[in-house]
Amino acid sequence: MLAMGQPSVADAEVVVEDNPEESRYEARVADRIIGIAEYELPDERGPIVFIHTEVLPDVEGLGVGSRLARGALDDVRRRGLRAVVECPFISAYVKRHHDYDDLIER
Repeated sequence: MLAMGQPSVADAEVVVEDNPEESRYEARVADRIIGIAEYELPDERGPIVFIHTEVLPDVEGLGVGSRLARGALDDVRRRGLRAVVECPFISAYVKRHHDYDDLIER
C-alpha cells in the first residue's frame, strides 16, 4: 500500500520509473511515491503482465494514473517487450489510446 504525505502533484513534475526489485512502475513527485503499476515479468524477454494499478486517494482525478500507464507502456515499447493487461485501469487506458495496440498480447 501507498503512504500519504507531501509534496503536491499540482506543483511538481510526475516522474515514472521502473522498480524491478518491487516488480512495479512507480509514479513519483520528488521522493514521494504517488502511484504504482504492479507487473509480473517471468524473464527479460516478456511479455510483461500488468496486474494492478493504484494511486493515492489525494491525487485521484489529477491524471496520475494516466501518466503512470503512459510511462510504463512507453518503457515496455523502449525495451522491445509485449504486454498482457490484466489490470482494469491499464486495460481501459489502452482502449482509449490505440497507439499502444501493437504492444498488447490478447
